[in-house]
Amino acid sequence: MSENSSSLFGRHEFLIRRLHSLSGLVPVGAYMTVHLLVNASLMDGAGSFQRNVNQIHSLGSALPLVEWLFIFIPIIFHALVGIWIIRSGKSNIARYRYTSNYRYHLQRWTGVVAVIFIFFHIFHLHGWFHSEYWLNKIAHPMGMANFRAFNAASSLALALRGFTWPVFYLVGVLACVYHFANGIWTFGITWGIWISPAAQRRATYACSAFGVFLAIVGLSALYGALMVDVDEARQIEDAMYEARLESREISPTPHKRIDSTIVQLAPEPANLRGPVQAPASTNPASDPVGAVANPH
Repeated sequence: MSENSSSLFGRHEFLIRRLHSLSGLVPVGAYMTVHLLVNASLMDGAGSFQRNVNQIHSLGSALPLVEWLFIFIPIIFHALVGIWIIRSGKSNIARYRYTSNYRYHLQRWTGVVAVIFIFFHIFHLHGWFHSEYWLNKIAHPMGMANFRAFNAASSLALALRGFTWPVFYLVGVLACVYHFANGIWTFGITWGIWISPAAQRRATYACSAFGVFLAIVGLSALYGALMVDVDEARQIEDAMYEARLESREISPTPHKRIDSTIVQLAPEPANLRGPVQAPASTNPASDPVGAVANPH
């Protein structure tokens, strides 16, 4: 980090640390909680999950603005300041093996894991950028940008096939949950909400219970995605899509549906491909693909 950058953080360290603490709770932590709850609706079936995704995408052209203002920019800020805190802080866990020191150490490293996880999670499902050239020439050939908003459950299930991705999401979700739950406890310390030992002990119980609850929600979401019957889910999703087209709630949006690109990049036995016919053109460059960067 440059001298000017270090002096900037040094001059405004009090404010930056509190903004970092606040951003971890709202909006980043609050969004993660809602995100996991929405994804856990997969346990109720593909139709329930699709309705939730449709509600999110009903924001239309305002969705990218909402995502950048309330999700991506706060996450980037929280991550960059967190990296600075890790680099400037010193762990004394080798000298003082107290529970609080272990929690401090875990808070730092689950933050690192969370940053890596979020970075690749967005690339894996949404491809980072909406440019047709980027998606067709870079993201799709690498097997990324797999999510389709109007085939939500089936495209997510296809993206999570195999062994590596489920393990990646398991580790990433648990790291994010711990970082958030323990971060609520440190938020209370930073902002002077619980100061006395008794108050901190009660906060530890409450944050631990919330962390266990959120971990169960996150694992339920992952389990629900892995258990999706792709063939059945696509029939439900296609029926919902056609009904919305017929009611003129939406206009035709092929780039938000499963097409030949995702099938070619993630081959699967024929019985999981469903009854939907691939478009006549199999050239990705001729098919407009632009998944909206919503992290669902």
